[in-house]
Amino acid sequence: MKYIKKKSAVLLLEDGTIFHGKANGIDGFATGELCFNTGMTGYQEVFTDPSYFGQLMITTNSHIGNYGVKNDEVESDDMKIAGLICKNFNNGFSRDGGDGDLNSYFVDQNKVVISDVDTRAVVRHIRDKGAMNAIISTATTDIAELTKLLSEVPSMEGLELSSSVCTKKPYFVGDENSSNKVAVLDLGVKRNILKCLTDRDCYLQVFPMNTSYEEMKQWNPDGFFLSNGPGDPSAMPNVIEEVKKVTADGKPVFGICLGHQALVLSEGISTYKMHNGHRGINHPVLNLSTKKAEVTSQNHGFGISEEDIKNNPNVEVTHVNLNDDTIEGIKLTNKNCFSVQYHPEASPGPHDSRYLFDEFVKNINSYKD
Repeated sequence: MKYIKKKSAVLLLEDGTIFHGKANGIDGFATGELCFNTGMTGYQEVFTDPSYFGQLMITTNSHIGNYGVKNDEVESDDMKIAGLICKNFNNGFSRDGGDGDLNSYFVDQNKVVISDVDTRAVVRHIRDKGAMNAIISTATTDIAELTKLLSEVPSMEGLELSSSVCTKKPYFVGDENSSNKVAVLDLGVKRNILKCLTDRDCYLQVFPMNTSYEEMKQWNPDGFFLSNGPGDPSAMPNVIEEVKKVTADGKPVFGICLGHQALVLSEGISTYKMHNGHRGINHPVLNLSTKKAEVTSQNHGFGISEEDIKNNPNVEVTHVNLNDDTIEGIKLTNKNCFSVQYHPEASPGPHDSRYLFDEFVKNINSYKD
């Protein structure tokens, strides 16, 4: 392979810590909150996941790009991460079925990449200090200029981002002759979530995040789904008010990720910014009903208050994280609703938790009977 000489690039953290590396992708800047993903595969699905909107992704796997990209291995129409930080960035690829190399993909998507970074040191730093904003620059290494740009980046806490990634108008997915109709409130939904529902004989209408309960109800769905998405869940009070009406409808409700947080907020349970969050494809979760552990795909920087749940008799914890005991799933004892913090659709990741989609459909069928 021909040797490629790369420009110098710099990663500046908001606490003043500096890491040096090499430029890939386009020349320019990228800002956002730093987060790290521990998955060894599935980078294209991660980069296109709407829940990562506005974040700088650190991949802890030492090699990125080995198998290139494939046009149908995406979770949305375009790349959602703000930029990429990695150790070894492969400019070629070795998969016969690949449609292109990763660097060309980043250039086409107008994204910045810094490689040859000591990602282990970066992850250890933010693991100890907590999540923070940062800036990648492949255009200049002037720290004073980059510090000024970084100071203008808003905190993720209090930031509403779903409106930047959700659909602008309703659309349909699946076979209109399916057994069940599900209204999907799009807060930044992944394509494979929709596929998991259509694979289970559901016909979907996907609604923008600002859709009222009354508008969704006019379609007469058999159930409601609250999707994943980016940003601070407490920063979308109008959505929370509509979710209150959805859960009061009586029809089955299922929420994932941001949809899970919106559900608990509608019940008076508070959320909080986590020290680092959970992002990866091997997080162990205990199902408290079956007492079985599930290996799960996760991507969230906010959690829900355990104390508030203890004080709410209508909320029952169903799943907990085996790494840090944080709450990963709940159900409402007085309503036909349940939700999980992690991603049972995976994409990428294991399929241990896809039974949750079956449970949702079972709830719909039971309600109709």
